[in-house]
Amino acid sequence: MENSSNVQYFADRLLAWYDREKRDLPWRRTRDPYRIWVSEIMLQQARVETVIPYYENFMAKFPTLRALADAPDDEVLKAWEGLGYYSRIRHLHAAVREVCELYGGEVPDDPEAVAALPGVGPYTAGAILSIAFNRPVPAVDGNVMRVVSRFFLLEDDVARPATRAKMETFVGKMMPRDRPGNFNQAMMDLGATVCTPKRPGCLVCPVMERCEARLQGREHELPVKSKAKKPRTEYRAVALIEGTGAHAGRLLIRQRPNAGLLAGMWELPHVLLPAPSFEGAEDALRDCPLPGGWTVVPFEPFMDIEHEFSHIRWVMRVYLAGLAEDGAAEGGAPESGAAEGGFDGNVAETRWLAPDERDRVAFPNVFIRILEEYRKRKGGGAG
Repeated sequence: MENSSNVQYFADRLLAWYDREKRDLPWRRTRDPYRIWVSEIMLQQARVETVIPYYENFMAKFPTLRALADAPDDEVLKAWEGLGYYSRIRHLHAAVREVCELYGGEVPDDPEAVAALPGVGPYTAGAILSIAFNRPVPAVDGNVMRVVSRFFLLEDDVARPATRAKMETFVGKMMPRDRPGNFNQAMMDLGATVCTPKRPGCLVCPVMERCEARLQGREHELPVKSKAKKPRTEYRAVALIEGTGAHAGRLLIRQRPNAGLLAGMWELPHVLLPAPSFEGAEDALRDCPLPGGWTVVPFEPFMDIEHEFSHIRWVMRVYLAGLAEDGAAEGGAPESGAAEGGFDGNVAETRWLAPDERDRVAFPNVFIRILEEYRKRKGGGAG
């Protein structure tokens, strides 16, 4: 793999191409390590086109590291709403607070210190250190592993941690010491725009002449990647509980605990069903009481929807619903407050959501979609 002639050729041609073709991205107009850090966290699970408006909005709300560190958790989650993988923003929020506490609000120019921050793995650390501080530290992600696998004809399984470690070592050795940040960004750009997974643009690739995979007609076979384990499927019944009386026009929502999946976010009440179907879904909703003796009364199915996390796929049936107290006629409602059991026992708080509060409460993507559909059908109601 370490053919010195090919390594030098690769680095020279790649940087020359980057100087001509690099993408004009908002986080590339700064050397501020905080802004670079935020952009890299956002880009981990989202496309550049998706990230740009989120990044610009986030920077407008939290222009400095201290501004983010001082912001309330709910406000930060709301700014991240829609990007998904919410553990990323919780780790980032904790990490910037740690930077304020330990380093006076300045991101440290030290590999060990950066790598020790919450949520900062080898890739993110490499991006921050190389781009902001010109440190020769590799930033190896899926794009980079694909480029390296094809150019050097590597058949190691890129899903294995040992392969990533091997590539980090190799990329670190081939990285030009005078332009490490540009080299890392050039690798990212090449993988994202030219050496793409399914349709690599070999004819416009700056290193095509010596790409071993192209020369052997194997560019579509590489990289080798073992299939990830399929996420398990869960069936869930969801209640769109419409308020009456003093709560007319509002929807009942609940907040998840500050740990675990979707920690701290708000959602519609829902329950895990025991069988892989919606059989008994309405009874399951009725059997899960709310605080104060109130129980759910499902009216009719509203919509079916699915959402996939990295390890779980939720298949959900949403019901329009109301409330009854101890079997009494529908109407009234519980007051907002701490929840006690019910709905998987995984609830921190319940409250009523007014139409004008929607933009101040952070919901996971699947519930955003449900609320948008509800609003559409209601002609702009509480969703």
